[in-house]
Amino acid sequence: MRKQTNLAVCSVLGPMAAVFGIQSAAAQQKPYNIVYIMTDDHTAQMMSCYDRTHVETPNLDRIAQDGVRFTNSFVANSLSGPSRACMLTGKHSHKNGFTNNEHGIFDGSQQTMPKLMRQAGYQTALIGKWHLVSTPTGFDYYEILPAQGDYYNPTFIDMQGNHKRNEGYVTNLVTDKSIDWMQNKRDRDKPFLLLVHHKACHRAWLPELKYLHEYEDKEFAVPCTFNDDYEGRPAAAAQEMNILKHMDIVYDTKMYVPGKKTPLTDTYLGMIGRMNPDERKVYDDFYLPMSEKFYTNPPQGEELAKYKYQRYMRDYAKVVKSLDDNVGRLLDYLRDSGLLENTLVVYTSDQGFYMGEHGWFDKRFMYEESLNTPLVMRLPEGFTRRGDIDEMVQNIDYAPTFLELAGAKVPSDIQGRSLLPLLKGKHPRNWRKGVYYHYYEYPAEHMVKRHYGVRGSRYKLMHFYNDIDHWELYDLKEDPHEMHNLYGQKGMEKVTRKMMKQLHRLQVEYDDSIRFVYPMKD
Repeated sequence: MRKQTNLAVCSVLGPMAAVFGIQSAAAQQKPYNIVYIMTDDHTAQMMSCYDRTHVETPNLDRIAQDGVRFTNSFVANSLSGPSRACMLTGKHSHKNGFTNNEHGIFDGSQQTMPKLMRQAGYQTALIGKWHLVSTPTGFDYYEILPAQGDYYNPTFIDMQGNHKRNEGYVTNLVTDKSIDWMQNKRDRDKPFLLLVHHKACHRAWLPELKYLHEYEDKEFAVPCTFNDDYEGRPAAAAQEMNILKHMDIVYDTKMYVPGKKTPLTDTYLGMIGRMNPDERKVYDDFYLPMSEKFYTNPPQGEELAKYKYQRYMRDYAKVVKSLDDNVGRLLDYLRDSGLLENTLVVYTSDQGFYMGEHGWFDKRFMYEESLNTPLVMRLPEGFTRRGDIDEMVQNIDYAPTFLELAGAKVPSDIQGRSLLPLLKGKHPRNWRKGVYYHYYEYPAEHMVKRHYGVRGSRYKLMHFYNDIDHWELYDLKEDPHEMHNLYGQKGMEKVTRKMMKQLHRLQVEYDDSIRFVYPMKD
């Protein structure tokens, strides 16, 4: 068995040396490891290497400072399960089959990046959130959260199907288990791919108890689009993710007193009911006095909207603080164990999120805040690129990037593109000029209508379909907040025609069967 393992590793080295021009014998003997850290709903606005308005994330920023920051990173479908399926397969949702969370079950028998990495001699592991319904395949080791998982004393499922309750805060536990796998469980004769999938920063933003009091003295700036009236955008007006109208006062902002009932009260009590009595006392000592004060004179209207917003932002920021701590712990382990310089460290989120922009929370829309996702990478030895990468990249690109880094062949049916040329400082002339997006989950939670579109360097074109036929066109240079729909306006005919042509070309290229009939002549 040891001889077979060495042969598998050697099979990786030849292609890698050819790809990267590696000269030293030491480098030739050590294929690169990959640690891929993915969070849930962590938006670039809440990561200080992108935006210092709200919070500081020093450990996440370490990755960018020591490596690269992508300034135009996008998802193909802004929803947790579909986004994860795109990452695993390198394909758009219509090709990997997992289009929505409501009815989706990921087909684990299909070709995936972890399976291909194993064939290339890598050991593969997944720890944390899975959220694809079916049992993970292609992993030598996994320990996953059921469904969304819990913040407090969560249950994990092991490879034998055993459900075991773990004591602690979920972000700490995912990191503990990831470090334990690298230190004690992996085969040290093989390079590895480790997927560290956090529950944070998913709704309902339950903080680690030691950080309950953080940010309580901070007044978060209200976005300029907070009171958007959605004029000219009927799909935006039809959503159910408005902070004032749809954010649950108990579940989302923790304003609970005994006897208070909202549609999500029982769910909330179940989540915090996982704490032991001592933990629950600490939690209640913080939130109950605040709740009692709230109900003595409840705010109304715009005052209530802003109250909910501040509570939402504070709890979200607390969850991010624990996350940042744990990214630091993971980086420190890689450094102290001698793995860091031979490991590609990737940090991203499954999609962006609305932090009050347009009056919203959640994601799903193709508007910038949820289409965009943070992406930073700390590069291993042999890569000298530093700073910003401005080319348009998408989450379907991760699979071919990892495969090429491993020296493995990238199958022709993978729709993403390897980012390695960008990481090596190149600027390919034939790099994509726009990204394709398609969202399917309607009717469903938050009632965001089905739509597809293309995002170019300056303009964005979207088509809402199914129970609606509505087009939107935005000039991202003049209107970065996407408040003014230019579709159908005089003087925009040439731009509209160009964007429609680009959209149709991408729908054909990616073989999406749901497409509009292109009305223009080339």
